[in-house]
Amino acid sequence: MPVRIRCSALGVGFAALVAGALLYAGGQPVSPPLALTVPSGFDIERVAGPPLVNRPIVADFDEEGRLYVADSSGSNDKVEKQLADKPHRIVRLEDTDGDGRFDKSIVFADRMMFPEGTLWHDGSLYVAAPPSIWKLTDRNGDGVADRREEWFQGKTLTSCANDLHGPYFGPDGWIYWTKGGFAEQTYERPGQTPFVTRAAHIFRRRPGDVLVEPVMTGGMDNPVEVAFTPTGERILTATFLEHPQLGRRDALIHAVYGGVYGKPHYVIEGHKKTGDLMPELSQLGPAAPAGLTRYGSRVFGDEYRDNFFAALFNMHKVTRHVLEPSGATFKSHDSDFVVSNSQDFHPTDVLEDADGSLLVIDTGGWYKLCCPTSQLAKPDVLGAIYRVRRRGAPRIPDPRGLKLAWNTMEPAELTRLLDDPRPVVRNRALDRIAAVGRTAVPALEAMLKTSTSPDAHRNAVWALTRIDAGAAREAARLALGDRDQRVRQTALYAAGLWRDRAAMPALLDALKSGVPAVQRSAAEALGRIGDSRVVPALIATAASPVDRVLEHSVTYALIEIADWRATGAGLQAASSHAKRVALIALDQMDDGGLQPKHVIALLDSPDPVLKETAWWIAGHHQEWGSALADFFQERVATPNLNTAERTDLQLKLAQFSETSEIQALLAKTADRATPAASRLIALGVMSKAHIKILPASWIAPTVRALEGRDVELTSQAIAVLRATPASDEATPQVSAALLRVARDESRPDEVRLNALAAIHGGLTTVGPELFDLLRASVQPARSASLRTAAAGVIEKAKLDRNQLLTLTDVIKTAGPLELPRLLSPFDNASDEALGLELIAALKQSNGRSSVRADMLRPRLAKYPASVQKQGEMLLASLRVDSAAQAERLEELLETLKSGDVRRGQAVFNSPKVACMSCHAVGYVGGRVGPDLTRIGQIRSERDLLEAIVFPSASFARGYEPVIVTTTSGEIRGGVLRSDLPDEMVLVSGAGDETRILRKDIADVQPGTVSLMPRGLAEQLTRQELADLLAFLKATRSGAN
Repeated sequence: MPVRIRCSALGVGFAALVAGALLYAGGQPVSPPLALTVPSGFDIERVAGPPLVNRPIVADFDEEGRLYVADSSGSNDKVEKQLADKPHRIVRLEDTDGDGRFDKSIVFADRMMFPEGTLWHDGSLYVAAPPSIWKLTDRNGDGVADRREEWFQGKTLTSCANDLHGPYFGPDGWIYWTKGGFAEQTYERPGQTPFVTRAAHIFRRRPGDVLVEPVMTGGMDNPVEVAFTPTGERILTATFLEHPQLGRRDALIHAVYGGVYGKPHYVIEGHKKTGDLMPELSQLGPAAPAGLTRYGSRVFGDEYRDNFFAALFNMHKVTRHVLEPSGATFKSHDSDFVVSNSQDFHPTDVLEDADGSLLVIDTGGWYKLCCPTSQLAKPDVLGAIYRVRRRGAPRIPDPRGLKLAWNTMEPAELTRLLDDPRPVVRNRALDRIAAVGRTAVPALEAMLKTSTSPDAHRNAVWALTRIDAGAAREAARLALGDRDQRVRQTALYAAGLWRDRAAMPALLDALKSGVPAVQRSAAEALGRIGDSRVVPALIATAASPVDRVLEHSVTYALIEIADWRATGAGLQAASSHAKRVALIALDQMDDGGLQPKHVIALLDSPDPVLKETAWWIAGHHQEWGSALADFFQERVATPNLNTAERTDLQLKLAQFSETSEIQALLAKTADRATPAASRLIALGVMSKAHIKILPASWIAPTVRALEGRDVELTSQAIAVLRATPASDEATPQVSAALLRVARDESRPDEVRLNALAAIHGGLTTVGPELFDLLRASVQPARSASLRTAAAGVIEKAKLDRNQLLTLTDVIKTAGPLELPRLLSPFDNASDEALGLELIAALKQSNGRSSVRADMLRPRLAKYPASVQKQGEMLLASLRVDSAAQAERLEELLETLKSGDVRRGQAVFNSPKVACMSCHAVGYVGGRVGPDLTRIGQIRSERDLLEAIVFPSASFARGYEPVIVTTTSGEIRGGVLRSDLPDEMVLVSGAGDETRILRKDIADVQPGTVSLMPRGLAEQLTRQELADLLAFLKATRSGAN
């Protein structure tokens, strides 16, 4: 069973800590105690905290055992201000008496930009502080860095400062770091075109070189820490590997060379791919994983050696990941290792100490920048550093090798330390041998020939890899035939890193080994070497079914070699798997010469491998639309397609909708002379088309479908006209047809309202019958979809004075979802009586708390002063400061009754608050707001309540509001759904999506108000609110 222990502050009495008081030492706040859980047989204690370090983020040890800790100031200011002010610092902690607790602190470097990584290497501390990596050196030994060098300049700084994390030292001697944030960066490459990218990456660079290599590419928002297996495989923590849904989001990945990983995002377009996005290693959910380390000691037990430990900021825990070889990659067996019951315990880093204990860094409650799970910034809730030990573990004598005469050791003596049981000693020996350089090669070669230790062999290869000398390459080749697989893989890695052509015969042997992990490493090396003579062997390797990772490495090697003639021979291979890698490689390599005819013939192949491959390739060749027209014409005429087949066909066709031949095919198919099933397919494609203006050829068939009596065809035609505006010339015809549908009282209300919503630019006049429809549809008893549609039509309509007066009565009963939209028509009036009626209605409205100053003041500007005065009084009554908000939350928490999960689910799904129209739980619900499938796992009851009552207090990542001003002066607000090179797509409500061309955008600013309106809580009784909270807390691991 796990054990629970109470961690006490350094030098503070236990009784006071149990009381949970915020104590002070030397004028500094001290963190309250935390209840932490560790596995049976382990102990955990607090070993550093205030005032030595206040808000630790990340840390690394030097050779002497001094710990360099990035210490936050607690600032959540905008990154531009932090860059200017540089409020953070690096402190150096020491344990002077050897009791395992740090007792001395000195500020190693002050005035730092937000530090997001620390690496001690070769006498200096490297710190990622976006947009740069700084090299900090203490030249006189006083404990303060007196030299600061900008080692790397990324030149970008985005709002969340996730442009840069690291750096991390690889066993190959290269320095690695990660890029996120999606800002464009450019890297010069001698003899090649510059590498220009907005995607996420792992980059690497040799310490003495300037050339930067991308290792991995992704669409994830925030790749964070890289840790390495003994054979050099990169394991990465990252956020948003998937769009949030079903509780999935963040992950660990095995970052294979050349791989392109999730999430799907336009920034990864243009990067070489080998098929679908690469798989995750371990799905973590909305965990916000940060620090990662591989445990190298045996102190915890042999079963813990080479395990990985990850710090999960949102989940308030550290997890253990046991990697098991699986094909060409790994499987991860995951379990909790350190868990806290406190919402303010936010682990950000985890690292192994020389004695085999594990340090866990808790940054405290200060961080809120781009982190909605923190909700409130709590800079007064400070962090700490904890140490986990195995109870009864043997003590390691001289764990850092400080008693060894490092500076006088000969290479042969150093090589004998390469399999030392002390990880720090092994690593220091590696560093020393690398510093000695080529004169150490004979001793390393002798080690490979005489030692029987796999660890010694593997580390000898790593030492040789760090030495830039031909003799080192020759010696490392000895290990290509080693009996131990992990040694062979390390040698394969080294041959690839150095592009060692002399190793090719051994690499080809490894490619034929039948061991997927070895084959993958061999393929990576052969691809980097680039000799086209190995192409047939690579294609032959793919002839048998292989896992996705090995297939990737073979395909990527073919892409790097870029010999289209040799690769083209693979199109004649008997194996469909071999054909697949040849097809993809030809498609992705520069000047691969793949023709549409090679692919179209396979689109309906009976072989599922070839069919899937052909569709994958065709899917990113919009220019092939004309060549595909005949194929699609036959498909849309196929009778009796089931729903899944029809949807799949529509999505595929929509990719080619910009092609004139496909547009003509769709227009012909949508005509009334075609069977209804085919018409529905064509109209469905039109509604999904990524085009700016409706093609002229689509107008007539769409209008005919609109005016027919088939409800499904009419609804689909409305969807087409709502998705894409017609040209100025065709707009009158389209608007007239939509009005005829809306005025037809025999049609369902939803169809009529959607027809009105599809009139671009809104209604210039509203007849009595339509106004009655709109007024009735916005009533609280109607469904959320009807209310939303009606409010959206009213928002854009021009109403006369009598209609505006009637609308004030509607406002009195309108809910917070609809009310903000009902105010827009009052822009077109200015008389006092109407203005006062509006204010009076707002004062009575159930949804009045959703009224904001930025929404009301501009509309009242044209009204007389008496109206503006009443409006200000209304706003003053609604204005709540942060202290009052906190009091309100505490009052609600104290008075809310116990909730019922089932009743809460009913509230969530009810039309009263319509949560489900914007949020999904499991497979059901909208996609306007964040997925709530696991929200109970990462948010406290207080945080959830605040999100309901004060939804603008914090924004979930990926759902931040923006305000777009167009060149014509129009202001559009919403959540940024897509940020594409030629357009932005905003979502402002369920089913309400707006596309704005880049050329029409004058300015984009972050918004301050959530799409989720204030006032929803007022629609609920206290019991209903308690039930809703209970339901959200219960959504922890899957659909309810």
